[in-house]
Amino acid sequence: MGGGKIGEALVSGLVRRPGAASSIAVVERSPERAAQLEQRYGVRALDLAGAAATSRVLLLAVKPQDVDALLGLLAPHVDGDHLVVSVAAGVPTARIEALLPAGTPVVRVMPNTPALVDEGMSVLSAGAHATEAHLDEAEALLSAVGQVRRVPESQQDAVTALSGSGPAYFFFLVEAMIDAGILLGLPRTLAADLIVQTALGAATMLRDSGEHPVQLREAVTSPGGTTIAAIRELERHGVRAALIAAIEAAHDRSVELGR
Repeated sequence: MGGGKIGEALVSGLVRRPGAASSIAVVERSPERAAQLEQRYGVRALDLAGAAATSRVLLLAVKPQDVDALLGLLAPHVDGDHLVVSVAAGVPTARIEALLPAGTPVVRVMPNTPALVDEGMSVLSAGAHATEAHLDEAEALLSAVGQVRRVPESQQDAVTALSGSGPAYFFFLVEAMIDAGILLGLPRTLAADLIVQTALGAATMLRDSGEHPVQLREAVTSPGGTTIAAIRELERHGVRAALIAAIEAAHDRSVELGR
């Protein structure tokens, strides 16, 4: 329910499973967008009542400020057989449960946009009525588009600030590094190729080597060399402190949205 960036990212990953498209329906208030998603992914576009009548798992993928209105329209069509999975950033399960029939199982998820390329990071938390079986079902759904972790709901605002918003931080850093390459006289396309492959290689090393980021950084940092000169400038300009402050700001905004 909701065909924006995250909704489309999840649909695009789910339909890559053999035969999955026929079991997926999309609810989108814009007829033009609904038709686009139908054509692009081979899924059905339905209204709220039709989706609830034909689907057991209802995935809410609307903006946080639209959740209350959506649930008000959806509630008459929900019963105890449904599982509601919400990817609305910052919205607690208690708020969703309060707007649905008593006892409705709700699972809160914080995904991120790399789900578009099956490299997403989704983090789940159970609501008051969600069982381990419900979490297993939500995890099976989201594992189609990347990795999945489970946390207590009290940690979801921190998760939102780190992995939910995290891709934007990396894109911002890559953008700055490409600009630096252009400043140093490289063509934009070459600078982009250099940085994107370097980012991919560095991420793979972080995932597969088992070494701490400090160890990996030190392996590149020779005494008196180019890398230590660059690190000195990063520290002098407070890049580490700025990143921490930025992530704290994202956390605070997630808490505010939840209220």
